[in-house]
This record gives sequence, structure tokens and C-alpha cells, in this order.
Amino acid sequence: MKRTAFFLFIALGASAQTLELDHRWELFVDEYLVAQKEGVALKLHDPVKREVVLTTDKPWEGLTCAYFSVIQDGKKVLMYYRGSSGGSDHSDAQVTCVAESTDGIHFTRPKLGLIEAGGTKDNNVIWRGVESHNFSPFLDANPNTKPDERFKALGGVKQPGKNWHQGETPGGLYAFASADGIHWKKIRDTPVITKGAFDSQNLAFFDTTRDRYSCFSRIFQNKVRAVQSHHSADFLAWSEGVPHQYAEGVPSEHFYTSATVPCPTAPHLFLSFPKRFVTTRKKVPSHKDAGVSDAVFMSSRDGVHWDRPFLEAWVRPGPDLQNWTDRNNMTANGIVVTGEGEWSLYISEHYRHPDHRIRRLTVRKQGFASMHADAKGGSFTTKPIKVSGSKLVVNYSTSAAGSILLEALDDSGAVVAKSTEIYGDEMEAAVLDLQQLVGKTIRLRASMKDADLFALRFAN
Repeated sequence: MKRTAFFLFIALGASAQTLELDHRWELFVDEYLVAQKEGVALKLHDPVKREVVLTTDKPWEGLTCAYFSVIQDGKKVLMYYRGSSGGSDHSDAQVTCVAESTDGIHFTRPKLGLIEAGGTKDNNVIWRGVESHNFSPFLDANPNTKPDERFKALGGVKQPGKNWHQGETPGGLYAFASADGIHWKKIRDTPVITKGAFDSQNLAFFDTTRDRYSCFSRIFQNKVRAVQSHHSADFLAWSEGVPHQYAEGVPSEHFYTSATVPCPTAPHLFLSFPKRFVTTRKKVPSHKDAGVSDAVFMSSRDGVHWDRPFLEAWVRPGPDLQNWTDRNNMTANGIVVTGEGEWSLYISEHYRHPDHRIRRLTVRKQGFASMHADAKGGSFTTKPIKVSGSKLVVNYSTSAAGSILLEALDDSGAVVAKSTEIYGDEMEAAVLDLQQLVGKTIRLRASMKDADLFALRFAN
């Protein structure tokens, strides 16, 4: 990087607001930290497609199972989904099913004996009724939640009628609670959110950063499927929905679902994996319904304004033609830690086919995206940051010939701390000694070659 360009940048950015990161992880899924860069760019990393973990071939499940939610509760993983044989969105025959796992890989159906479906109670059904169309549970992280409401869920649809998709007919999302994730009750007999379309997965979670519940639900904007966000202090009284907002130049695309979650290691950051639905395409002429879909990736720091630096797919349909028929490649809601440095997500395949199923995907811990440099090398400099720990810890990867060099710069641009040249592949490497700079404001400069920097934080 040219020194004259750097000092010009420092002069222009001297009044930039100082970022206070405390000890939280910051992921390079956006350019929140970045003030200047040369020869480096954000890079989206593809997940690895792993094994099929569940095929929905039971009589009470069917070809149009959908809206999967995955919850990690201690050593147990619960997977919820709609059992549907292709009836209408308003059918009372729809059921909510659950599968269980101890490793996030091998799932079994518990025989619960609660509700008759498919001609038997010897099944894994936990709820029956129209709310099962999109019943979306979560494990409540609210420290003040009642013991018999450890699990919560939203579910429901608008009734048919003129302008139903604008929320002008009766119905909406009902609030549910459960102590164990198996036995559920409605918290209230009337819907808690009524303005929206809701014919999709409408999910919620407790936002530990902002100490409130967040909900992301389906709307239509100019006849395009979209998402709105709400918040609530008590899970019953919700704010008006606010449509997602994007930067200028980002295309308007059909987002069928959102699969929005707080990042496991950085809950102030929301990650979303929408199913992008291309309504006008038909790859398999013999298939009845039009439309093809894939999964994309985006992030947000407030739940309203969303960063989409990557307009390409996060998961493509691939060579399997049964993934090129309508309403496939729907990312389940939830991230499961399945190994040291491994996060698992799940995605649906073969919708409307006899072997409809869900497949596991894996990503590196915090590894959805990175600041990337190729073999030619490059660098970036951060905005002013207050040092809140004696060490800088990074999640990084290089080639055998690649490297990363990290420097701390003062207000004048002088180097006040410098790492050795690092190379390797580490999830949490302490690389820069900042003990003498705690409480002071610096800029970080990373000089990289054939390397990826996924995340960083201050630590003691």
C-alpha cells in the first residue's frame, strides 16, 4: 500500500467515530470494520454438503414437508417441521413433527403417542391444525422466561379473501409455549401479529443484545415476496413490522424464507439464509409447478438494514434435477455446533418428490465469509477502534506460502505494535500484543497474501 495514500486516508478519516468492540467477535461478513482496502475483498465461502439426515417418507409427513427449525438444547438437537401431504395452507390436517438427535447428524423420530396422524398415534407429531402450516419453535434465551415456557413458537396464516397477502383478512401468527419442546399450548387464543402475509416460515428468537424478542415474517412488496421485522418485550405485544432495507443497487428478489439467526459467537450480528425463489424459470418441463430456487446469504446489525455484498448463491441446486423443481433448497432455521470448529446447518431437497429430505451442511466456525487476499497480496485498514483487551485474537487461514501481518497504528499512522508474520489455519490465534495500548484508540492494518481473515476480537 502506498504511504501517501495511507496518510491521505488518515487525514480524511481523522474524525471517524471510534468503534468500541469490547471482547465480542466481529465477523468479516460485511465491511463494518473496514475504512480502506487495496488488493483484498470480501469473499463468500460455500458450505460443504454432507449426508441426508432425514427423509420425510412417513404417512403423516408427505411430499410437501417444509419450514424446518433446528434447536440445540444441551446435548440434544430437535428438528421441527411441517407434515403435509399437499393439502391447502388452511387444512386442519397439517401437523407439526419433531425428530431428535444427539449429534446433529443421526436423527430419529420419537414415538410420542400424543396426536393421531396417518392413522396412528405411534408417531412424532406434537401439534395438529392450521398453525402447523408454519409452526416455528425456538429455545427462549430470555433469562426471565418461565420454566414452563422455555420453548416458544409462532405459527398461523391469514384466512383467504381479498388482499389477504396485505394482512387485511382475519388470522395471523399465534404465540405458543412449552416446557420441554414436546407438549405445547397457545399462550393466547387470539393472534399476536396480524399485519402480514405469513404464508411462509415466520420465525422469532430472544435478542440477548437488545434484551427483546425479534420476529421476521413474510410480506409482499410490489408483488415480490419479502421479509419484515418486529420486536417485543413480552412475546405478546409486537411492534409494527418494518420491511427489510437494502443498499442502493441491490436487486429486489423473491425471498421465500429468511432463516434468520443471531450468530452463535456474536449474537449482536444477525445472519440470514433466504431461499431465493425465481418464479419464471422451469428447468424440468415434466414437473407440474414452475419456479426454481437456491439459498443466499446476508447479514444485519439491527434487523432492518441488511448487507448483501454477495449477490451470488450461497448454495446452488447442483446437478440433481430434483433440486431444480419448485420450492427446493430451503435453509432450515438454526445453527448447530457439531464439532470443534464446525457449525452445521440444514437444507431441504426434492420438494414434491417421494424422497423429500433434508441434508446437513457444514461451515467453518465463523466461516461464512472472509476478507480475502489472493497470491498477489493486499491490505486493509480498519476504522478507529478502542483497544479493550491485551491481545488481538483472530480466526484465519492461509496457504503454505501465504501469510498475514497485523499492525496497530496510532493517529499519525505510526506503527505502535506489530505481529510476526503468521501462517496456518487457526480458529482462535492470539497474534498481536496490545498490553500497552489498552484503553487507547488505534487502527488495525492487515497485510495479507493468499489468506483469509474470518473474524477478530480483543481478549485478555
